[in-house]
Amino acid sequence: MLAATFMALLDVFIVNVAAPTIGSELQASGAELQLVVAGYTITYSVLLITGARLGDRYGHGRVHLVGMALFTAASLACGLAQGATELIVFRLVQGIGSAVMIPQVLSLIQRNFVGEARVKALGAYSAVLAVGAVAGQILGGVLVSADLFGTGWRPVFLVNVPVGVVLLIVGRRVLPRDHVSPQRRRGLDLPGLVLLGAAVSLFTVPLVLGQEEDWPLWSWLSLAAAAVLFTVFRTYEARLARRGGDPLIAPRVLRHPGMGLAVLRIMAVMAVNGGFLFVLTLHVQGGLGYSALRAGLTFAPTAVIFGLVGLTWRRWSAACQRALTPAGFLLTALSVAGVGPALQGGSDGGVWVYVAYAGVGVGLALAFSPTLTRALATVRPEDAADASGLLATVTQLGQLTGVAAFGTLFLNRLESLGAFEAYTSAEALSACMFALAGTAAVGAVSGLVLRRR
Repeated sequence: MLAATFMALLDVFIVNVAAPTIGSELQASGAELQLVVAGYTITYSVLLITGARLGDRYGHGRVHLVGMALFTAASLACGLAQGATELIVFRLVQGIGSAVMIPQVLSLIQRNFVGEARVKALGAYSAVLAVGAVAGQILGGVLVSADLFGTGWRPVFLVNVPVGVVLLIVGRRVLPRDHVSPQRRRGLDLPGLVLLGAAVSLFTVPLVLGQEEDWPLWSWLSLAAAAVLFTVFRTYEARLARRGGDPLIAPRVLRHPGMGLAVLRIMAVMAVNGGFLFVLTLHVQGGLGYSALRAGLTFAPTAVIFGLVGLTWRRWSAACQRALTPAGFLLTALSVAGVGPALQGGSDGGVWVYVAYAGVGVGLALAFSPTLTRALATVRPEDAADASGLLATVTQLGQLTGVAAFGTLFLNRLESLGAFEAYTSAEALSACMFALAGTAAVGAVSGLVLRRR
């Protein structure tokens, strides 16, 4: 299950490093290239909650394997695509496969582990989430630089095919057999799905295309309409629950102690994570002239440290654990703020920049892993699918928001400074790092505000 999670998350980020090569070989426009990168995330985030409900209705193990088969087939189609339009369509299908496959992981963990075993499993899941994000950048650089058999960018998709086939074979043997009771066969809430899908689409599409199109009026109207539809969706879900129906997200999940705070913190930490990786990639490849491979390896300290901390934080004393999340946000703020001065003037930063990268890894792990674990460890088993889908969707939306918001800040700052050179790129990066530090600081104090309320 964790291997499937790693593979699906890898696919969100592995394309970033390959994007320039894809654009040149397929002669894709800027907007087409944006959709190649983000089309996967759009369908993934829109359908995650429905994917969780499908597992609740038909069996998590069975639905996981169906999603795996669709994801693997779509990966093969992406690797063989002959044009940008084909690649965009197959990336959308990949996202559908992931949305069906991934929510089952958290649900199976919650239904098959209890007590300390569940906490350990959730800790491993948290570590895989963040390591997959950075490993995607590294593996993408390796595969693009290798240019296996002259295939250019295609291995970044084709690498999923043999892994997916193996996981399908193994999964049929080792996944627990689900015996779905009639009580678990809840309705799919299609009106709620349409409302949520429309709201998420109206939110994500302008984030993906806004910078490319210079933020036209339609992008702001779309974001405003998304806010309205999210409100309509929540009102509809509450009324459906009062009538005894099966809402897409049970209101009691949203009212679960600590769930609101967890949503806010996960959104913040994933926005920082996504924005940090994206703008740093732009700087080291565009400003410093790093190769795809070297750019990917730049993130190795962050990935390794995140994984180690995500797997070991539960061993720390109970007194320390209460302060881990705000301390993680504060450490993240200090570390990302230190990256800008270290790379000032087009410098490579020397040893100090790697110290800052390691600090970011520790801080993000402490902010994310305990938050996710505490939010899910106490959710009732019957609410596992709803809670899993909700937090997985928030994770994706946070990531996408960070890329769009901080990417826009970087590019706008760079445009105001003039040419894309090492010095101007470093100036733009510094502005982004301080903005990222401010976002992390908000995550640190959010617990004080929401707990008091």
